[in-house]
Amino acid sequence: MPLQIKSLHPSFMGEVSDISLKDVFDESLLAEIRAGMDKYGVLVFKDQQFDDDEHLAFARRLDGELHAKTGSRTIAKNRFGNEALTDISNVDPTDENDVLKTNDRRRLYSLANRLWHTDASFEYPAGRYSMLYAYVIPPVSADTQFADMRTAYDRLDAQMKERIDGLMVHHSIAYSRQTLGFEFSPEEAAKIQGAVHPMVREFPNVGRKGLYLASHAASIEGMALPEARLLIKQLIEHATRDEFVYNHAWTTRDLVIWDNRATMHRATPFDDQNHLRELRRVTTLEIPPLEQSRAFDGVQGVH
Repeated sequence: MPLQIKSLHPSFMGEVSDISLKDVFDESLLAEIRAGMDKYGVLVFKDQQFDDDEHLAFARRLDGELHAKTGSRTIAKNRFGNEALTDISNVDPTDENDVLKTNDRRRLYSLANRLWHTDASFEYPAGRYSMLYAYVIPPVSADTQFADMRTAYDRLDAQMKERIDGLMVHHSIAYSRQTLGFEFSPEEAAKIQGAVHPMVREFPNVGRKGLYLASHAASIEGMALPEARLLIKQLIEHATRDEFVYNHAWTTRDLVIWDNRATMHRATPFDDQNHLRELRRVTTLEIPPLEQSRAFDGVQGVH
């Protein structure tokens, strides 16, 4: 029986019914999920029953190699003992019934998740699918918003499309954190130099193009820095207009998969000093990487 997918938004986002992902091993069904991702960019799966090993195993079946060079590894030890399993929570590792304190460096680092971003754009290869699973959801609104970067590109005028075609962008997680005043030590910063990717991505499976932007987007090769950052800001503001955004209200045991190449996302604020919120994320890598992309070597190329 083919996947049953209900549209959640006029241009992207779908909810898949009656499937237990931990039990999906059949390649034809995995291919249907990938095709759903090509079409919708984000898929919501309700009432999943994952443990951590099952979560990781499903991600490998669906898309292969896992992202483990997270920015958070530079400031704190992973409490799960596996860098491929990212802790998206405010849980204090020393007391898992308590929240991180207000000035805990881990909490301050994670506040940047409230900026529009796309996972692992600061890596080479870049992130492809992220799979976020909800363990503990607070009794207050603590949602995640998604932005449709392909439709946002479609709605640009011809002059802007021509202007940005071929531009290469340096993505840096150090930059996105610094915009909020979070500073890495020189030793930490040396581990997160970033990566360079095209601003406009092609999706040959569906014959479309999309913007590839994020709060990590620090500069544009061959362009003066103030002009580059104004252009990035202008495009992010365009791409996050209400018509391109969907708000996902979490329930326990939701698994949401999104294509980082076709979307941006951000966490919405909530009272994280009085309520626990615990989600765990696995992100896959784009293998093979885009031909135009590369690790950042500290040298600005010329467009």
